[in-house]
Amino acid sequence: MPTYDDQVFINCPFTPAYRPLFRAIVFAVQDCGFVPRCALETSGAAETRLDKIFRLIGDCRYAIHDIFMAQLDPVSGYPRFNMPLELGIFLGARRFGRGRQAKKFCLIRDRELYRFQQFCSDISGQDPQAHHGDPAKAIACVRNWFSGEWPGVRYPGGKHMAARSAEFTEALPLICDALRLDPDDLPFNDFTDVVEEWIRSNPR
Repeated sequence: MPTYDDQVFINCPFTPAYRPLFRAIVFAVQDCGFVPRCALETSGAAETRLDKIFRLIGDCRYAIHDIFMAQLDPVSGYPRFNMPLELGIFLGARRFGRGRQAKKFCLIRDRELYRFQQFCSDISGQDPQAHHGDPAKAIACVRNWFSGEWPGVRYPGGKHMAARSAEFTEALPLICDALRLDPDDLPFNDFTDVVEEWIRSNPR
């Protein structure tokens, strides 16, 4: 059973265009030995989406916030601020929470360095990282962050971890075929199960 210190809340877009980055983040989190959590893991109507976010953030010591999609929607013309909102909830839990909640840590990422200053300047000082839309760079960001948080743990370099992720991605269609799953429509829980099994069979 995962503990509070093992779990990582992932706050990012769930669009098809972002999927390679999302899957790369999930893979990196698991390859570093942690448990990814996100709003996609349950779809029941017993709790509102916001209540689900509160619960998930409460369960996790760590979080990865990608504010990549904080921009004007090309269809509606309105900005999408779900990711900054969830980042604010997490930072609020750390600031005002008691006990283990006050020990939270997060990684903030965007597609370009300092872009956040145009729409969310209050997070200045949080040292956001830029991935430039590149899954390999996203993996390196995650790996380096965990290495900094856990200096006593030896993680493989970002390039090695990205190569492992690419190897897994190449194998994913065959794995899904054997499990009678669709790699292009893979629920979050199924994806993390497949990643976990692949990592177990392919140790670093």
